[in-house]
Amino acid sequence: MPGTGVRIQPPVHLPDRREIQMAERGDESLVHTLKKVAAVLKQSEIPFALGGSFAVYAHGGHSSDHDVDFLIREADVERSLEALVAAGFDAHRPPEDWLVKVFDDGRMVDLIHRPIETPVTEETFADTVVRPVDAIHMPVLSATQLMVHKLLSFSQHYCDFARGLPLARSLREQIDWERVRKETQHSPYAEAFLVLLDRLEVVPEAGTPEGKGTP
Repeated sequence: MPGTGVRIQPPVHLPDRREIQMAERGDESLVHTLKKVAAVLKQSEIPFALGGSFAVYAHGGHSSDHDVDFLIREADVERSLEALVAAGFDAHRPPEDWLVKVFDDGRMVDLIHRPIETPVTEETFADTVVRPVDAIHMPVLSATQLMVHKLLSFSQHYCDFARGLPLARSLREQIDWERVRKETQHSPYAEAFLVLLDRLEVVPEAGTPEGKGTP
């Protein structure tokens, strides 16, 4: 699906704390791309939620990843691609059947409709918090759901606990750990990570009053 060649230039603005933090990580250009995608989805009235590392940043946390992820419903995939291509993005359909991608001058954005093998639904969007990202307010996946997604991404093929530790440490007070344990109890990899967090005294043991955070 070819792009139209239109490029939207971001307005001049004073950077806020989160933007400075992102820019220091070398992500400034990704922030501009993120804003452009969010603006197009908003204008097209397509429900979405920001996920991935930039959702962690939006909550004031830290992440070892450098990606731009938006969650959308599968029913909105085609409409999202049409709107973004019309705005100058290039669309790509990878072999994986749970997401599509768009590119902004080489900067990649994932539009995910089935994270961790679970379809995005209205319940997904209900589990969000509106946060400012470089002066644009947008729904951001809750810290609890971000942690659940991270833990359920661990498998025998990918189990890098070092990439989950910054998220857990920086957002631990915003995470409902009892809910995380419940929703990831079927995964031995998630269980192992939670044991590690307990041994490192990052989170309290299950059943303690401090085990619940802000979802």
